[in-house]
Amino acid sequence: MSETFDVAVIGAGPGGYVAAIRCAQLGLNTVCIDEWKNPKGKASLGGTCLNVGCIPSKALLESSENYFQIQHKVSAHGITAENVSVDVPVMIARKDKIVTMFTTGIASLFKKNKVKSMHGRGTLLKRDASANTWQIKVDDNGTAETIQAKHVIVATGSVPRPLPFAEVDNVMILDNAGALALTEVPKRLGVIGAGVIGLEMGSVWRRLGAEVTILEAMPGFLMAADEQIAKEAKSIFAKETGLQINTGVNIKSVKVTGDTVTVGYSDSNNQEQILEVDKLIVAIGRIPNTAGLGVQENGLQVDERGFVVVDQYCRTNLANVYAVGDVVRGPMLAHKASEEGVAVAEMIQHVEKGQTDELETVDFNTVPWVIYTAPEIAWVGKNEQELRAAGIAYKAGQFPFIANGRARAMGEISGFIKVLADEKTDRVLGVHMIGPHVSELISEAVMAMKFSASSEDIACIVHAHPSLSEVFHEAALGVDKRALHI
Repeated sequence: MSETFDVAVIGAGPGGYVAAIRCAQLGLNTVCIDEWKNPKGKASLGGTCLNVGCIPSKALLESSENYFQIQHKVSAHGITAENVSVDVPVMIARKDKIVTMFTTGIASLFKKNKVKSMHGRGTLLKRDASANTWQIKVDDNGTAETIQAKHVIVATGSVPRPLPFAEVDNVMILDNAGALALTEVPKRLGVIGAGVIGLEMGSVWRRLGAEVTILEAMPGFLMAADEQIAKEAKSIFAKETGLQINTGVNIKSVKVTGDTVTVGYSDSNNQEQILEVDKLIVAIGRIPNTAGLGVQENGLQVDERGFVVVDQYCRTNLANVYAVGDVVRGPMLAHKASEEGVAVAEMIQHVEKGQTDELETVDFNTVPWVIYTAPEIAWVGKNEQELRAAGIAYKAGQFPFIANGRARAMGEISGFIKVLADEKTDRVLGVHMIGPHVSELISEAVMAMKFSASSEDIACIVHAHPSLSEVFHEAALGVDKRALHI
């Protein structure tokens, strides 16, 4: 007789492992199935985010920023450093240690919360209507077993979008995993794609000394961001960090010859160009990972782009089957996946108790976006072009970091914060930031929007002095044209 659970979670990334823990906390007998293996061939929980995404990339960004600061900025503080060098293998080892610490930490959390962990690929088979359970096959390199669960949460995440004529080998042509595992700084690095991954990985290796050229197919830079933020970011990246960013390009060919990768492309003026690099990172986005789920056999509905179709409560077309995170609609962000995981866990408990009142859904409009470049970029809510397109009358307040005492003391004066508020009600509609530590500052904006604050509400809050948060305060004051320090 196969083992039976209240909930089976397929995938142990930020959506899956959080959902599993919350289900267990709510008293549900829970199993989490995951097939990820680390480079040593051992099971490693945490999905893309923890293994080859969010956490390792931030570790390398921190290391490279420290190196860049010592080389280019500490002299202004009267600090002299000579013969500064970087030991890339040590830097990579530090990153790997951090990853291992957190992946084993998830295993400990599973043990603490009595979540059963199974390694292998989970395939949703069929539903036993009489027993009200789903069968799930768990295949670990050919060793398979079948379990049963009343509820199933699909949290299989996403995978890198392939470029058909640039096969990733993680030696010469790299995806995000390969970009995080280089053992030396390439002299010339090419990046296809100027999204979050391309910018962050390009930033790491540029700070360490690589000559970095980024090729982006979209006609503009960071078109998902507020256009003023994007313009400022491109200018800063070119002047202060030396990132070469070309937009509106059409990649024609990618060829590996010996130790060189040659990229043929046409530029925004339709002129044919050649880029020769030592390594090439392909970062043209990610696609939902439904491989092996058995969607053809079990009837799980996916849309034309491959996303599992869900409603606002993350319910699929199959009874008692839910899906969360990158495999469904909405932003491909770890924190969004985790919140959906918690929401679904609480809904399952709701169903089990026979309760029928509706639960709160995840509000995508208050999900923050962050790009961990230097300076950092963050936003929440609507940007100016979206408000204009929707015909929403708004007012804006803006304040630069150059006029902030803490930013001056830190020597990080690039960027600004902008607050957008409804012209009639003054309710905050969006907040957009570029500058030092805005990945932390954006949380105040998220909270303000979650509680339907007005710009006047923020303007009335006392912010510590001197602090970077005063820039947000002054931007809120600026909505009513009463900023004080500019």
